[in-house]
Amino acid sequence: MTHPESDLPGRPAEHAPDERPGGCADPAVGLLLTISEAIVLAVLLIWLGLRGLGRSHAPVDSGAPSASGAGAETDWVPTIAFGVLALMVVVLATVLLRDRWYWAGGIQVLVAVALCTLTLTSAFQADAPPGPAPAWNSPPCRSGGDSEECARSGG
Repeated sequence: MTHPESDLPGRPAEHAPDERPGGCADPAVGLLLTISEAIVLAVLLIWLGLRGLGRSHAPVDSGAPSASGAGAETDWVPTIAFGVLALMVVVLATVLLRDRWYWAGGIQVLVAVALCTLTLTSAFQADAPPGPAPAWNSPPCRSGGDSEECARSGG
């Protein structure tokens, strides 16, 4: 007598057992990836900060664009750098979610949203016009009053 579970022609093959990672491997991978991305972001921020310092102290005639002064061009390097990092995290999150690493993929989605927000913020700051002149460069008050009176009167 045959059992109904026997391999009969035309019967669909049995499904493989769920191959999701067991235990705490999924959240641990998500945490390790997040820590590694935070290290990469810290190195990127240090590099961009040093680059900005170099640009702000560059002589005008050296050919290097200056961050201050008239005619300074928009610096898109931070936006591009944050965008590339965000794109790498989005691809990593997609791969993790497709391979059923739900915790690690979900954490990567949150990191990707934060990096996309950082990218958009740097894009809008890079494209923003310069603000008003600082108040410490204003002419002295000639009305004879104290500094608060001069600040209220505008002169």
